[in-house]
Amino acid sequence: MDITVSDTSAHGSFITYLYNALVGEAMRLGGGGELMFGEMRTALSLNLPEELLPALLAKVAEIVGVGYKYAFLQENVHAALPRREKRLLCAALIAADEGGDGRMIRARLRPARELCIDGFYGFRLAALREKWLRILEYIPHSFSPEDLLRFCEYLVGESRRKIYLKGDAVFGEDLLRLKRSRLTGQEDVETEIMLSDAGYIYCLGGISAPLSDFLRKYYADRAIFS
Repeated sequence: MDITVSDTSAHGSFITYLYNALVGEAMRLGGGGELMFGEMRTALSLNLPEELLPALLAKVAEIVGVGYKYAFLQENVHAALPRREKRLLCAALIAADEGGDGRMIRARLRPARELCIDGFYGFRLAALREKWLRILEYIPHSFSPEDLLRFCEYLVGESRRKIYLKGDAVFGEDLLRLKRSRLTGQEDVETEIMLSDAGYIYCLGGISAPLSDFLRKYYADRAIFS
């Protein structure tokens, strides 16, 4: 199956993310893929084995649910937070409703020979953006770092998901490395942990002092140090 997935050049990193996620497995199954960089758009031309079509749609949904949502939140969260805390808040908001967002995105996402992610987001997901705006109405300008801490404590307390941390690398329950923070424009271990919706973090070996402080602050006894 030949499929071309594209986005604006400003979102070229999203298409690169898709390439890295799919093309190795596609080649193993007899397919392949090629990145194409233009002045206005970046595209991935795929020869995709049929069994990888669900993985493609899942990754496109992830790009929207993490990458596009993060940019939307950064623009529309008006809480007077320091840059780091605002970044963590946006990641926590993404994790808090990942399942609901994913269902809305996938319900509107259809396989096509030409899939323009920006067009899909702009024309098919108005209801999703309205939902995001309604959620942001509950976050006042006075939302503080202390409020962020309480919000994160609630999310952590509700989650049973396990992740593993080795140095600055974050791994899911399946022991595959998590790299979704790349969709926020900056690969960052704290953001990666927040995006994972972790309830328990198992630290394998030594970690840096700043990261240890972050875990003790936001995850308390849910961070297990070996």
